[in-house]
Amino acid sequence: MRENLKDGSVDVVVTSPPYNLGISYNGYDDTLSREDYLSWMDEWAVEAKRVLSDGGSLFLNVGGKPRDPLVPFQLLNVMTGHFVLQNVIHWVKSIAILKSEVGQYPGITQDVAVGHFKPVNSQRFLNDCHEYIFHLTKHGAVELDRLAVGVPYQDKTNIGRWKSAGQDLRCRGNTWFIPYETINSRAKDRPHPATFPIELPTRCVKLHGVERARLVVDPFLGIGSSAIACSRLGVPFVGFEIAEDYYNESCDRLAAELDQLKML
Repeated sequence: MRENLKDGSVDVVVTSPPYNLGISYNGYDDTLSREDYLSWMDEWAVEAKRVLSDGGSLFLNVGGKPRDPLVPFQLLNVMTGHFVLQNVIHWVKSIAILKSEVGQYPGITQDVAVGHFKPVNSQRFLNDCHEYIFHLTKHGAVELDRLAVGVPYQDKTNIGRWKSAGQDLRCRGNTWFIPYETINSRAKDRPHPATFPIELPTRCVKLHGVERARLVVDPFLGIGSSAIACSRLGVPFVGFEIAEDYYNESCDRLAAELDQLKML
């Protein structure tokens, strides 16, 4: 970023840095001491603030693990030394809804369990079914396009009855259910150990406002989910990746995506 991006030239940063939980990345040691990890994150945060415009948004996806749930909060503490925490979004990867708990709710006719999670074999910890998306800004006053990621009203009588309900669309809120795609082979279908679904950066950019996103940056590109999201939205994008195989995979995925878009 120091070498390639000018001050204030970026409107959206959307990224998921290493969580320092011992994940087996290529080309990066994810087992730093917590002190060294947070110091590195602080260095990255300074640079992210420099390139971000005054009206920009930084969407930081981070998770923990059952035996080490503090990472998101410790990292957030570092980030708020440079930014204001404007929103906390909960990325729900798996959820179970029991018919008995919702009663006579329209559309729910039986127990529902959807999404994917890594089962935890423990008598102490719960299965980890969600991560955080911290929405950070410079001043805490960035206006958002909330309805760009809105959902229809369940009760249609709200439309017109509420002053703010002029159409069949409401704010989704701060819980986003985004499941991983079902895969047949981890090596083939998910060559990166901790990538996020394309829908996640898509929603982040849309929430900030596509028309106000002159440039989107992902400092931890991985295999290019953010790049693909921006290609679909027609938004300029820059990504950085130190692992050559992840970088090559991201280029291949993006090339295939652009070829597909040309056919539409």
